[in-house]
Amino acid sequence: MADLLRKPVATTGKVHDISPEDAGWTYVGFQLHRMKAGDKVSEVTGGREAILVLVEGKAAITASGQDFGEMGDRMSVFERTPPHCLYVPNDSDWSATATTECTLAVCTAPGAGNHQAQKLGPEGIETTPRGKGANTRYINNIAMEGRDVADSLLVTEVFTPQGNWSSYPSHRHDEDNFPEMTYLEETYYHRLNPESGFGVQRVYTEDGELDETMAVKNGDVVLVPKGHHPCGAPYGYEMYYLNVMAGPLRKWRFQNDPDHDWIYQRDAT
Repeated sequence: MADLLRKPVATTGKVHDISPEDAGWTYVGFQLHRMKAGDKVSEVTGGREAILVLVEGKAAITASGQDFGEMGDRMSVFERTPPHCLYVPNDSDWSATATTECTLAVCTAPGAGNHQAQKLGPEGIETTPRGKGANTRYINNIAMEGRDVADSLLVTEVFTPQGNWSSYPSHRHDEDNFPEMTYLEETYYHRLNPESGFGVQRVYTEDGELDETMAVKNGDVVLVPKGHHPCGAPYGYEMYYLNVMAGPLRKWRFQNDPDHDWIYQRDAT
């Protein structure tokens, strides 16, 4: 199995480049570009659709022959505002030129040509709370199944306050067994505030075949090929992550770890 914790390979330019082949799975791809004003990046999508997320900063973007102008307005991800995002279909292309320092995430998965290039945010994205107590976190649903905006991709942002947990109670989505569960590969792109901090993420299966607990630092990516995958933010450090999911069916159905499902049931009442 591929290494689950991926460190940035540089401080500028393409700092993450995770393909399905590199990850050892089938669907999800993830890139991250850290750009200075004037830097340009462009790609042809081929058989894969893409969602571009302006994590921070601004860029002028074209896609599928259309000029979408300058996108982006939050200069720090921890402003906790809805992001500017753009969907690009398969068999197309896109180009982004940074107009300020810019962090651009490129989320990819197999495309089927059912959607056209379009802006996905900030309009249509509302920051909403989820969970109770120390399990409270705040969600920006960029492209979950409630928005029919992609063929395969499911993309969301999560802000976890200091001292809180998220992706919790522990849950998994690693079986193609709809409607009980859907098979979804997943990446987590982590940020910490202040940047010197760390978070904790555990990826494990109920039979113990996979059980890795990782200290994630600012800018790290964690791969979730299967199993449960909770996160914790230590006191003093706020955690952000960008989730990318995809599988054979664009639906998010999961099952909780039976050992911890009582928490979910208690908080649902």
